[in-house]
Amino acid sequence: MLLSTAYFPPVAWFALAARGPFLLEACENYQKQSYRNRCYILSSDGAQMLQVPVVHGASWAIRDVLVDYSTPWVLRTQRALDTAYETSAFYDYYRDEVFALLDAQPATLWELNLSTIRWAFGALGVPCRLDETIDFVAESPEDYRFTLHPKKAAVLPEKPYYQVFRDRLECFTPGLSVMDLIFNEGPNALSTILP
Repeated sequence: MLLSTAYFPPVAWFALAARGPFLLEACENYQKQSYRNRCYILSSDGAQMLQVPVVHGASWAIRDVLVDYSTPWVLRTQRALDTAYETSAFYDYYRDEVFALLDAQPATLWELNLSTIRWAFGALGVPCRLDETIDFVAESPEDYRFTLHPKKAAVLPEKPYYQVFRDRLECFTPGLSVMDLIFNEGPNALSTILP
């Protein structure tokens, strides 16, 4: 199975990864407006996008895309997480770990995304083995690199889980970052992504 790298990937990304061996696409070009540099959290007004700004340079190879730290996006992200999840059951337990990932300021989007993926696997209690592609493959069976996208229909139905603003919003909100699941469900989060 092929998956693209993602910034705090959505729950569906981990549900796919839990199905079996997968490869992270390391040889593609950066795709704008994708999960590669954005994730969604749940605020009191609904889904809120958190975006990592990137430096527009000569190379768009996914491993070479630089993160732009000239704006205070890390601080804005941390404040958004505090506001959205301060009342969730497990946020205080994971907050410092997530903030440390952001405060480390990895130079490339690839490094930042790998750190968020490793953190999430650890928080879910799943051993993490991230194998990468060595060449770009145009098409492959079980290829989710371009179908798992914020502007496309869900590739898998999500199992509903408790969300902080569910009562106010009157329904379950799918398509959110794995952070939402982990902050709300803690050690029980793994049962949501398993088939």
